[in-house]
Amino acid sequence: MVFFMLHNVSAQHTNSVFAKIIPEEESIAVQQHYLYVNQSEDPLEEIWFYDWNNSYSSKRTPLSKRFSEEFNRGLHLARQRDRGSTDIISIVAKNYKGLKWEYAKEEDLFKVILPEALAPGDSIKIHFTYNLKLPDTRFSGYGYKDNGELYLKDWYFSPLAYRDGWHKYSNKNLDDLYTEQTAESEVQVIFPKQLYLNSNYKLGSESEFPQGKQVILKEKGVLNCELFLTLENNFTTHLTPKLRVVSDIEAKKYNSPEQGASIIRIADFLEEYLGEYPHDHLLVSEMDYNRYPLYGINQLPSFVRPYEARFQYEMKFLKTALRTYLRETIHMDPRADKWVFDGLTNYLMIRFVEEHYPDQKWLGKLSKVWGFRSFNLAKMGFNDQYNLLHMLSVRSNLDQALSTPNDSLIKLNQKIASGYKAGLGLAYVADYIGKDKVEASIQEFVRERKGLPISSAKDYERILRKVSDKDLDWFFTEYVQTRKKIDYRIKKVEQGEDSIRVTLKNKRGTPVPISLFGLQGDSVVSKYWFSGFDSVKRFSIPKKGEERLVLNYNKVIPEFNQRDNWKSLGGFLSSNKKIRFQFFKDTENPYYNQFFYVPIANYNIYDGITPGIRLYNKTFLERQFRFDIAPTYSFLERTLVGGGGFSYRKYHGKSGLFVSNYSIGGGTSHFQTNSRYTTITPSVSFGWRPGDLISNKRQFLNARWRNVFRNIDPAIANEIDTDPDYSVFNVRYINRDNDIINFKSMELDFQYSRDFTKVSFEWEFRRLFQNNRQINLRLYAGKFLRNQTNSDFFSFALDRPTDYLFDLDYLGRSEATGLVSQQIIIAEGGFKSRFEDAFANDWLVATNGSFNLWRWIELYGDLGFASDNPGGTRFIYDSGVRLNLVTDYFELYFPLYSNLGWEIAQPDYGTRIRFIVTVSPKTLTGLFTRKWF
Repeated sequence: MVFFMLHNVSAQHTNSVFAKIIPEEESIAVQQHYLYVNQSEDPLEEIWFYDWNNSYSSKRTPLSKRFSEEFNRGLHLARQRDRGSTDIISIVAKNYKGLKWEYAKEEDLFKVILPEALAPGDSIKIHFTYNLKLPDTRFSGYGYKDNGELYLKDWYFSPLAYRDGWHKYSNKNLDDLYTEQTAESEVQVIFPKQLYLNSNYKLGSESEFPQGKQVILKEKGVLNCELFLTLENNFTTHLTPKLRVVSDIEAKKYNSPEQGASIIRIADFLEEYLGEYPHDHLLVSEMDYNRYPLYGINQLPSFVRPYEARFQYEMKFLKTALRTYLRETIHMDPRADKWVFDGLTNYLMIRFVEEHYPDQKWLGKLSKVWGFRSFNLAKMGFNDQYNLLHMLSVRSNLDQALSTPNDSLIKLNQKIASGYKAGLGLAYVADYIGKDKVEASIQEFVRERKGLPISSAKDYERILRKVSDKDLDWFFTEYVQTRKKIDYRIKKVEQGEDSIRVTLKNKRGTPVPISLFGLQGDSVVSKYWFSGFDSVKRFSIPKKGEERLVLNYNKVIPEFNQRDNWKSLGGFLSSNKKIRFQFFKDTENPYYNQFFYVPIANYNIYDGITPGIRLYNKTFLERQFRFDIAPTYSFLERTLVGGGGFSYRKYHGKSGLFVSNYSIGGGTSHFQTNSRYTTITPSVSFGWRPGDLISNKRQFLNARWRNVFRNIDPAIANEIDTDPDYSVFNVRYINRDNDIINFKSMELDFQYSRDFTKVSFEWEFRRLFQNNRQINLRLYAGKFLRNQTNSDFFSFALDRPTDYLFDLDYLGRSEATGLVSQQIIIAEGGFKSRFEDAFANDWLVATNGSFNLWRWIELYGDLGFASDNPGGTRFIYDSGVRLNLVTDYFELYFPLYSNLGWEIAQPDYGTRIRFIVTVSPKTLTGLFTRKWF
């Protein structure tokens, strides 16, 4: 093989790859020739290449870190044979001269050091020889499957994009590799004969021989070659008048001819809005859809999906086709300019529904079913979901600017909310300047930038500004570049003989245009657009028979709060919102004061199962003021129990102090038979977080005044050696990094009451090491500054706190025997063995530790010192086996040896086993939703 330097021959790169798949090793032997042309204005002394296959090779890569941030330990715990890795054998250039190279610390990027600087316009041909050990598909969907199938994307070496410097983007499972476009690419693949190959590249030739098959694939201007090697050929080629489509997307109860008709409809739509596809065919894969599906109601199991088969198939196909079409046509920075791809994709999906399914409801057939149809959610059009799901992020103070890089978005925004905001933004602009202008901008943008090696968001901004006859500074400066909220309201309406004077208030100060509609009944009789202003402004409009004035009636503008967007012209009483009581939670209806109710049931061994009704005002979206009242009935005690509260939550900035909570709440239940406790607690709390929202670091400060009132059964009154009623002022500070690999938490607690003052410190650390060993450490230290109590009710507990603040979810808080008495909640001393002298009324220092022997089987050990006054100091220890099935949610502890001796040899051993169990639905739900937020 001859390698040589080329000077000023070509202005574009070329790439040739020869790949032999070795199934028994789950690897690929690769020889690659890359002609790199310096298209920059700078001389280059090195060229950087992607090796994203190597991002699976260790636990230190950005990919592994990304998974851990989303509470996924799969890659961290993976066996070496399941990981991906790359073995670079040689990198040579002219005359077989070897080139020096070295990996970056991220391990999925490497640089080739050139023998001499590559001048602008010059080129060099580099030959790579390397072996790819493919990862298991369970990590990201790419790699090999146990049955021998392979799905490959971004698998061979590609140069990093050079735009005033190298864009060093590591693999973070975001499908946003930013590489240079090649003028011509050829990929030769040898693979087992039992497999079928499909690709986004054009099939050049195919041959079969005893050892397998060889296929030559070619394409121009495509960034990377995707390969699907499957045991069955699930891909079908659809020839339409506009486009050749290869797809494996199927739909139950929707046959092939009907699918073909839908694909023709979608191909015509793509042609109309995006023009001719510049490549041989469009690959629309089920795998691509699964990575970016239609979220929301579409995530339900197939047997309850409420859509007609045609609609469901077309929306699924359209979303995947749009993403692929734009990615393979416009070569932009997918990490920095993600919002443009998202905006175009979601805007065109909105337009497709408007054109072909204008009456489609988000709940589909369920919107007509008794029990669902009364919900405001059932009245929502399919396109209303974009605003709802975007607001899910906004109302939780988790939204991020559209210009935020793709790898800095939290998962909720990266997958759903930011893309929906981008699509809504273009729909907003279309309503403001005209749909024809926005669609003309899309067509011109794709036509102008199609096939060019460099495009950016600035190119689309330039074109959109050009077609608009109105100022769009607000869109690019306020809507795209910031996370400022939009919120207007009608402050005042005055009627004249032939005109109406309307005073509008901009509640958030974000100066963007606002629309005003005049309604007569349910019909729109007038519509006006007002340019943005930042405070209060008065406008005069002619009378046209309006009965109501409504801001943003068509809900095109993603407003923070639409509940104050209307005014009736029929007098004061007609402007008052009616009250609506509704079963179960719903979306917001701006024309009603909504109250929701739902049956509930709680449990503890004293009250038994306590059914009741929960009354609350929280919709699917966060609200600042909330109330939640839940009276229940105790069948065992034959009385009412339950609780409730009122709270006001104020969100602040993105980082630093981001939330304040002010609340008063209370509850009542039984702590023993015929013995009731009642709590009333006013509180205030503050939360801090870093600017990087992906980080799981949080800080909280809470101050509360817990008031406890107890009615005690006379039969046990002599057993209660404290006053039945007491109050405790409590201040607690928490600093936590809830990382699944490296968990750290620190807590300071101060309590003041009439009879005591105490402080405590708790530190917890969990670390999952490179060898998959995990260590868990906890330190607790508490001290009474003043203690005038006559019992251990308020003392520090070794293994089972009395929980006088009623914070802990005990199934039976007063039980000394029986199964529920074996429940343990790791608090205060955290010992697992049960000691007779289990309290300390002066100070307590305890450490708890464990490490795993194999996966979730661990050895634990606790030791500490407890001091009584009088009584002196004593040393306590215990040890045993921990089954850490789901940390903090479901664990079992089997004591072995402690101050009590060999507990495992004692006859009542079954009563010594302790358990942690979480039965709260809200807590359990958080286990599955935490990765999104």
